[in-house]
Amino acid sequence: MKFSTKERVLTVVVLMLVALAAVGFAQSDKKNNAPQRSSQNATANAPASSASETKPTVVPQGYLIGADDVLAVHVWKEPDLTTTVAVRPDGKITLPVIGDVQATGRTPKEVQDEVQGRLKAYVSSPEVTVIVQDVKSVKFNIVGDGIAKPGTYELTPPMNVLDAIALAGGLRDFAKKTKIYVLRIAPDGTSTRIPFNYKEVTKGEKLSQNIELKPRDTIVVP
Repeated sequence: MKFSTKERVLTVVVLMLVALAAVGFAQSDKKNNAPQRSSQNATANAPASSASETKPTVVPQGYLIGADDVLAVHVWKEPDLTTTVAVRPDGKITLPVIGDVQATGRTPKEVQDEVQGRLKAYVSSPEVTVIVQDVKSVKFNIVGDGIAKPGTYELTPPMNVLDAIALAGGLRDFAKKTKIYVLRIAPDGTSTRIPFNYKEVTKGEKLSQNIELKPRDTIVVP
């Protein structure tokens, strides 16, 4: 079939228009998709940013620092002296320049004042802030075959031995109720074994055995 010159020209024009329309559609599609990808990237990055933000630990006024607590010690304009440190089992922390500082049994403010005072020998007018970054000392353990749910539990004073046993699911039928004891570790590492006779206490006898628990106490239920 032969086409006239006019028909050939018309065909070429139509093909050119189709090609231009395809290019325009591709560019439009690219522009429309670009914001969506940016939005998706922003959304994908949002959780990572939120996850990196941690809420500070809030401790009650007068809180006494315990072993295993994590302290943040900040010295203004002294990055080399600023550190985060865990309280050792002996109750002390080790800081740059000044060395060991007693922490357990003291408030953050008391530790802060000592650190600030000792740094005066090395830094002109030091400004120190000590906060409890992570509370790890206010817990107790309950172990042994005679307890229903052995493990580590949060200590919410005032809590006694009976409270702790109830929190851990109670005693098993074969528990040796007269052989229970509390193992208490002192800051210097020494331990004290405090007997607890479940039968006597639940009968209202020798209630002094139902002592108030302290952080890091371990109740042993054979």
